[in-house]
Amino acid sequence: MSCDFIKLANSGVQELHPYQPGKPISELERELGITNIVKLASNENPIGISAKAQAAMEKEFSELARYPDANGYYLKAKIAERVGVDINQITLGNGSNDVLELIARVFVAPEHEVIFSQHAFVVYPIVTQAIGAKKVVIPAKDWGHDLEATAEAITPNTRMIFIANPNNPTGTWVKSDELKAFMDKVPEDVLVILDEAYYEYVEDKDYPQTIPWIKEFPNLIVTRTFSKAYGLAGVRAGYAVANEEITGLINRPRQPFNMNSLALAAAEAVLDDHEYLQKALDVNKAGMQQLEDVFKELNYDYIPSVTNFITVDMGKPAGPIYQHMLEQGVIVRPVANYEMPNHLRVSIGLEEENAKFIKVLREMTK
Repeated sequence: MSCDFIKLANSGVQELHPYQPGKPISELERELGITNIVKLASNENPIGISAKAQAAMEKEFSELARYPDANGYYLKAKIAERVGVDINQITLGNGSNDVLELIARVFVAPEHEVIFSQHAFVVYPIVTQAIGAKKVVIPAKDWGHDLEATAEAITPNTRMIFIANPNNPTGTWVKSDELKAFMDKVPEDVLVILDEAYYEYVEDKDYPQTIPWIKEFPNLIVTRTFSKAYGLAGVRAGYAVANEEITGLINRPRQPFNMNSLALAAAEAVLDDHEYLQKALDVNKAGMQQLEDVFKELNYDYIPSVTNFITVDMGKPAGPIYQHMLEQGVIVRPVANYEMPNHLRVSIGLEEENAKFIKVLREMTK
């Protein structure tokens, strides 16, 4: 092969590395030949799929030879009713990652700057670099966003700011008054993307309810997902809420049929499964307490979290610990790629799944 195809790629893509997801159970089974594996690596909902969502997907099976509704009308209508906006303010995506990338590609060009926090979700730097724009990384404050420093970093070249609230992989979050004060400082031609993938898990009364803010701040875009609390990670369903003009622009380059029929049906159905959502939240709350208690008992520092995962400081490089846990059939997530080489991110599982992780952790701590 004589052609160097790397040189044909965009300069930003040349230096990118593919996103590394949490290790699948099937891959560990192949590698080590073990069974009874517990996966606590990808912030998935451990209670399984909603019965209503499953029934809705089964009903769609006979129509899978036909294209889905490219507009996703019924799902958009249900989301709009639920969050209190017009249907023309909703953009659907193949997971919220799809929408995040789509927004960036619509509004960001190589001459622009994109701001996000240290330890923030890895998709933000990936998208920014792929476009060829300049990454502006704000040092974290107590593992979370430093909004004062973020506001001070805005320049005439700044086009977009990503804020994950709550943040992945730290589990930290920004209070309503802090975020409102920040929005007051942001110029109207700088878009603020609030990534609320873990929105449903937060119980604190000071957590901001941001979608109504779009009327006051037309440069605000809120994204959410069905992958976490709603248990649909496997079919990929997410959405953005913005003012109608921004939404219209986002939908111009959106690929037709970017949500499949099964995802549309499942997402619409699970929005009405209130018992399922409450069970998911209850299991998560109990599991979080289960892990916090053992971390305190064994003297491991952890970052307080309002999500469905918790990130713990192992006190030394976490890579070998992660590998040992794999060998014991427990998959967690090392986060050295987030500049946190001593930490592991642990998703909240069922009580018995958490117990297996705790057993391995206790044996390692002896």
